[in-house]
Amino acid sequence: MKTLYMRFVATTIFIMLLSGLIAFLLSNLYYQIKLKPYNNEKITRMAKNVTSFYQANSEVDLHQYLDSVADLGYQIALTDERKKLITFGRPFSGTTLALAAINHVLRGQTYHGIAQYPKQIFVTGFFDDELSNTIGVPIDIKGKRHALFIRPDIEYLFGEMRVFFAVLVALTIGLSVAFVFAGTHYIVKPIRILTRATKIVAQGNYNLSLNVDREDEIGQLARHFTHMAQSLQRLDEMRQEFVSNVSHEIQSPLASIQGFSKTLQSEEIPPAQQKHYLSIIEKESHRLSLLSKQLLTLASLDKEAGALEKTTFDLADQIKQVVFMMEWQWRKKDLAIEMELPETFIQADPKLLHQVWINLLTNSIKFTERGGTITIKIDKARKKEIAVIVQDTGIGIPEQDLPRIFDRFYKVDKARERNDHGSGLGLAIVYKIIEAHQGNIEVASQENKGTTFTVRLPQM
Repeated sequence: MKTLYMRFVATTIFIMLLSGLIAFLLSNLYYQIKLKPYNNEKITRMAKNVTSFYQANSEVDLHQYLDSVADLGYQIALTDERKKLITFGRPFSGTTLALAAINHVLRGQTYHGIAQYPKQIFVTGFFDDELSNTIGVPIDIKGKRHALFIRPDIEYLFGEMRVFFAVLVALTIGLSVAFVFAGTHYIVKPIRILTRATKIVAQGNYNLSLNVDREDEIGQLARHFTHMAQSLQRLDEMRQEFVSNVSHEIQSPLASIQGFSKTLQSEEIPPAQQKHYLSIIEKESHRLSLLSKQLLTLASLDKEAGALEKTTFDLADQIKQVVFMMEWQWRKKDLAIEMELPETFIQADPKLLHQVWINLLTNSIKFTERGGTITIKIDKARKKEIAVIVQDTGIGIPEQDLPRIFDRFYKVDKARERNDHGSGLGLAIVYKIIEAHQGNIEVASQENKGTTFTVRLPQM
């Protein structure tokens, strides 16, 4: 009973039995309320017709006449004042009848035993062939009052039909159970496939295909599971690539530091060259420090995506501070900075957004040729949204690289050709910060013409 298959089968069979029981009880209730009075009246008319015919044809032999009526499918009992009972047709299963009922008929009244028969829960009273479950009418035989009791002979009338219905019910139940097993197998089969697929995914194998061609909820579940496995496969590939990139980014400066440290241990190196080697060691150490800070920032953003320390501040003033803070970098390349920053108050995390503007401006400065221009402006044209646009006249980004520039450790080829030593994490950090603020970032670029980053943030 632990498997879903057996649970479904047991539940379905239980529902079938329960519904059958309830249907039987409701049918019995319908008989008691509707059919029982109708049968009582119908058999009463039949009993009165039998007595009326005999009274009109008294020369007919009574016993032969009642035998003929019984042969038509009735059970009949006849008694007189001495209470001697004579039956015609199939005998009654119970011949107990209250004397009051017999006397009631002998006094010329009609006995409605069918209507007065006690109500039962599981057995419909119409099928109980007891003497008390009859219609009694008075009949005069040779000047003496007798009591005639009559009811339909159910076994005679429905003998073959009872067997037929018994076989029908048995076959219905048997076939229903068989079809339940078969149907449940069809329903549960995809779930079993999903169970096996889950075990395969748990073992780290995400390359699987589920052959579940169904349009119902289980089919949708199978398709969603396949998409999930594909997503997990991509995540695993990204994880492996991430570990490989981190190892590479760490190994490169460490190799430089180790190599120049060993070289410095030699006494034959001139002081000027020693100073040069020390500056390289310092630069590589700074590169390692920056990489570790960026990795910690990303880890923090991944773990606490919703933990923002929001305050209200002037976004324009913050961007101006970043521009002035990086003044020595853009002045060193003789870059022109154009700003269109109207006063704009926003509710956000100032520390994280500060990092966004630093990373974007650093990229623009790094990849813009000497004498180029960087434009920074705030657009408040849209309702409930603020757009910050950072545009440069730099080397641009190839079209094939645009979809991946926000991936971690991804570097555009031109950046490598220019001996750039960036980690490839700057734009990934920007993307995570903007995402945490429920905003989005867009990029448009043309090679040798420049790049435009548009950051959209929800307004207060």
